[in-house]
Amino acid sequence: MSRISPQKKRSVTPKKSSKNGRAARQPMLRIMKIHGLLQDRKFPNCQALSRDFEVSYKTIQRDIDYMRDQMQLPIDYDSVNRGFIYTREVKNLPMVALRDGEIVALLVAQRAAEQYRGTPFEKSLRSAFERLIEGLPSSSEISLRELGAAVTFRPSGPPASDLESFQALSNALLESQEVSFQYKKPGDGFETERRVHPYHLGCIGGIWYLIAFDLGRKAIRTFALARIAKLKNLNRRFTRPESFSIEEMLSDSFSAFEGANAQQVRILLDPLAASLTSERKWHPSQKMTFRKDGSAELSLKVGLAPDLEAWIMGWGPRAKVLSPTVLKNRIGAALQKAVMQYK
Repeated sequence: MSRISPQKKRSVTPKKSSKNGRAARQPMLRIMKIHGLLQDRKFPNCQALSRDFEVSYKTIQRDIDYMRDQMQLPIDYDSVNRGFIYTREVKNLPMVALRDGEIVALLVAQRAAEQYRGTPFEKSLRSAFERLIEGLPSSSEISLRELGAAVTFRPSGPPASDLESFQALSNALLESQEVSFQYKKPGDGFETERRVHPYHLGCIGGIWYLIAFDLGRKAIRTFALARIAKLKNLNRRFTRPESFSIEEMLSDSFSAFEGANAQQVRILLDPLAASLTSERKWHPSQKMTFRKDGSAELSLKVGLAPDLEAWIMGWGPRAKVLSPTVLKNRIGAALQKAVMQYK
């Protein structure tokens, strides 16, 4: 792969901080988002942007000044629409200086997005990365073909989510609007009508989920987007409770399902399963105690949800639940039922 000479001068770069460039990246993230709003003629102004980005009015004004004066973007203020506009078309945001590792990281991200090839997300993702890569300095000389030969992402199964549903849910979530849809639970042969207040969209384990308050069941529920059909925006606004926290909700979950009533789970893994399990952090509470023969006891404090059970059963005879008893009995019954299918 070609290297970028650090001596080559590129476009003007915002002032970097001495702390790993973290403070320098935040203004660029704001600038990229402001650029998108200007492209879409959304007429952003300092007051709204300062509220959205949770920074001061003067900080946004400095961002706008930098874009206009240093990046030489054609920004003007439209008094009629009370917001900023581009006075002429700007296709690509002038790229700031990127270090070798940052450019490679960008291209690796592009390769990672290819797991969505053949799905409704492919077109939008490809367009987004093309716009980003087109803006790279010509001196970068990094070949996507060379990167493709070096880095590969092979997902076990790309999500089957519908892009229109995803976009509609995103809009409803941002506007705090009630929606309805038909939902088919795994194993059910029928759909049920759901009316919900959408709280959060999350990609967990490569699958997109909607976290929402189910009005019929009067509780927060998790819905896989691939099982949602006939989505309708009911144009009824709601107020999301300030107490809702996705981090708190999923803190005791093993994966996507809410980890209510977390319990201490102990699982005995044989040497192979123990070695493979130790290579990943499955949960913040994870602790492993290895034995002389290479086996290990895995301890987790999580809710006894279906995703945990599926993970345990995936190890087959290489994993044995030690506690709690209710989980041990549940796994045992499921495995016995599986054995009966082969008799």
